[in-house]
Amino acid sequence: MRDEVDGLVEAWRAERPDLDVAPLQVLSRVSRLARHLDRARRAVFTDHGLEPWEFDVLAELRRSGAPYELSPGRLLRATLVTSGTMTNRIDRLAAAGLVRRRPDPADKRGVLVRLTDEGRERVDAALEALLGYEESILEPMPAGERTALAALLRSLLSPLDE
Repeated sequence: MRDEVDGLVEAWRAERPDLDVAPLQVLSRVSRLARHLDRARRAVFTDHGLEPWEFDVLAELRRSGAPYELSPGRLLRATLVTSGTMTNRIDRLAAAGLVRRRPDPADKRGVLVRLTDEGRERVDAALEALLGYEESILEPMPAGERTALAALLRSLLSPLDE
C-alpha cells in the first residue's frame, strides 16, 4: 500500500540524498491526517450549528460533569486561549443561549460559566456525529493496532504538551 507521503519522501531522497528524510515518514502522515480530521470536524460542527471553538468550550463544560460549570480561568487553561479571547467566546456563547454566567458563591468577584440545556443538547449531538465519523476512519484497523497506535502517539505527544 502506497500513499502520498511515499511519493513525497522518494522525491526528497532523490533531490536531497544528503538529508535523512525519515521523520517525514511519520510526521507528514500525522500532519495530513490532522488536516483531514480538521476538515471533517468543521463539517460535523457546522451541521450542528457550531464553530470548532464553540465545541471546544461547550465540550469542556460538558466533560466537567453536573452542574456543567467552570470558571473562565479554568476554561481558558483547558482551551489554551488568552483571557480576552475567552471573555469574547463566553459573551458569544451566552448571546447564543448555549451558556450563562452566574456569580461564583466561593468568590464574590468571580463568575462561573454554566452550560444551558440547549448547549448540552448541541454539544452532545455534535459529539455523537463526530464519534461516528471518527469510528468510520478507524474501522479498518484492528482493536490491537488502535491501542498500539494510541500508545505510540501518546509517547510522541506527551513531551510536547508539557
